[in-house]
Amino acid sequence: MAQPAPKVLAFDVFGTVVDWHGSIVREMAALHPQVDGDAFALAWRAGYQPAMQRVRSGQLGWTRIDELHRLILDEILPRFGLKHLGEAERAHLNRVWHRLSAWPDAVAGLERLKKRYTIAPLSNGNIGLLTNMAKRAGLPWDCILSAEVFRAYKPDPATYLGVAQVFDVAPSEVMLCAAHHDDLQAAQACGLRAAYIERPLEFGAAHIKDVSPQPGPELHVRDILQLADRLGC
Repeated sequence: MAQPAPKVLAFDVFGTVVDWHGSIVREMAALHPQVDGDAFALAWRAGYQPAMQRVRSGQLGWTRIDELHRLILDEILPRFGLKHLGEAERAHLNRVWHRLSAWPDAVAGLERLKKRYTIAPLSNGNIGLLTNMAKRAGLPWDCILSAEVFRAYKPDPATYLGVAQVFDVAPSEVMLCAAHHDDLQAAQACGLRAAYIERPLEFGAAHIKDVSPQPGPELHVRDILQLADRLGC
């Protein structure tokens, strides 16, 4: 017997809904064209998990992603010949994460899903970042859910179970939609349902990601428009 439809769709954001790599490459081309934008974007993102682990381990107290992004940025600037950047330039560049562009299918797909489901981000990004991003990219969230709300970074169970608590539904009535299998597996371990969204270009055209089906997710879709099709929207 098929499961009933979920009530809440929670979306990973970086890589799933927005194109962080392409957005940073374009920003670097405009601001610092002498820098290899592809390498810069990958280096910045490579610091993401280690920085969050410093919070998870207690080495750092609760720290928002904006501040963690800035710590990583300050570390990598000398490697790319940008040690000379002043505070205003660094602050502006750090906020590129607020200016990320949505994948071409994202806005239309979310608008269709919103007609039937409650939709919200479940991102490690902080509330201000996600709000600014949504306003700029036209992402039609019903509300903003962030690791900042739960003061815990994914894959801490507090984040996944927190979505169910916020909306007063069972975990099985929440579906996490993400382009990352580890995120989906952690959500499923908490009783959430899972939809895998292919994003082969997440790391750029020179670094195609393997998006072949894997056991686990209830749904495996090409993009958010196809997710809307599969969920009857």
